[in-house]
Amino acid sequence: MYSLIFLALASFVLSLILTPLVRNAALRLDIVDRPDGLRKIHKNPIPRVGGIAIFAATIGAYTLLLLIRLSAGHIVRSGVPFAMRLLPAVILIFALGLVDDVFNLRAWHKLAVQFVAAMLAWASGIHLGAIGGHSFSVPLSCALTLVWIVACSNAMNLIDGVDGLATGVALFATITTLVVALLHHNIDLAFATVPLAGALLGFLRFNFNPASVFLGDCGSLTLGFILGCYGIVWSEKSTTLISLTAPLLVLCIPLIDAAVAIVRRFLRQQPIFGADRAHIHHKLLSRGLTPRRVVLILYGFCGLAAAASLILSEASEKYHSFVIVVVLLAVLLGLRHLGYTEFSLAGKLALNGSFQRQLNAQLALSRFEEELSTCTTLEECPTILSSSCLKFGFSGVEMDLDGVVFDRVTTRGWRVRIDFPGRGYINLTREPNAPNQGAVGVLFIDSVQRAVTFKLKELKSIAHELTQYADTD
Repeated sequence: MYSLIFLALASFVLSLILTPLVRNAALRLDIVDRPDGLRKIHKNPIPRVGGIAIFAATIGAYTLLLLIRLSAGHIVRSGVPFAMRLLPAVILIFALGLVDDVFNLRAWHKLAVQFVAAMLAWASGIHLGAIGGHSFSVPLSCALTLVWIVACSNAMNLIDGVDGLATGVALFATITTLVVALLHHNIDLAFATVPLAGALLGFLRFNFNPASVFLGDCGSLTLGFILGCYGIVWSEKSTTLISLTAPLLVLCIPLIDAAVAIVRRFLRQQPIFGADRAHIHHKLLSRGLTPRRVVLILYGFCGLAAAASLILSEASEKYHSFVIVVVLLAVLLGLRHLGYTEFSLAGKLALNGSFQRQLNAQLALSRFEEELSTCTTLEECPTILSSSCLKFGFSGVEMDLDGVVFDRVTTRGWRVRIDFPGRGYINLTREPNAPNQGAVGVLFIDSVQRAVTFKLKELKSIAHELTQYADTD
């Protein structure tokens, strides 16, 4: 116990000493995060490589423990072989973040390196190998381990948008993991987490609002990476699927934020790795809350998640389902309160049948284009057009293309003309009181233009080939 206290104090003091040194060096080297008035709302350039101080303090605490030869020094030395195996992965993810802090790498490049680092961690013995006593195959274990570690790394990186937020979230996760390690008498995990907790607490002194130094990617990516690895070590003691969610809850705030970002960007057809101002902390800021209050609110949720994870780890199984239900309800209510319109609209579409209608319309458009692609002559096209247009709210077709004329308009109404320059046109007629098809009608018009244009090019190419063949004969 004395050795754990020493590690915590040593890393805390080293972090207090090293953070200003790293901050001042970054200022001199101009490695700073400059405000842009949009996502970066701080007023002055802030150094962004604070992760260097955290990990220097952590390693320094271990070094001091070995040098003064306290009773737990042999535990640290016994963990050296495993630490040395994991060290290349940690160094790689740290170097990736540091390079990104300096040069701003592309998202796909960073993701590729993260998977390489996660593969190194898996090779070192970090395996998500079983759930509730059911072992995974080696390929599945490897895949799950990689996805979990990379998800944790990026989740911590994405939530690092307000002074002190990512550092505090990581501190809650680290302390919770430490408490569970002590309760389970997992001395190795305790010695792995306690110096990181001390270093984070010391760094928070400079990172809390108003921050004078940021974690940077070298800090947030590496913290997420290490905490993901710690979560896997924690999960090795889980005997049921429900208790396995305890490590997940520790990082639930960054993981939920990352999952929400991916889904809403997918629904909006935006780049998945693009930056925006719709993260959880941005939503709270948009409601008029100060950055400090936003961080304190999210700290409160982290504390609740930490308590839930401890209950899942230690309490009787009869309480597990209740805790999970409460957490899920809290998440759903929180997301609803934040006002993510993408999810409410998607839910309405699913409940009122709009989603099914849109899906059926897309399938009908696909069938229409497939049928049109089978035509061998232009004369076959009007029949397919006239039979398909009724499904999309149009009552008639008039066509004049390359001398092929077709007119099946039995009612009056407004018309949409689709021109094919030099070849002719197609008119689609719609009755004034026809059932509203919404955007489906527009999609059909676009589909007709696209499919017929392709068919005209195809038929022209065939005619050209036949002419050349005839000339050679």
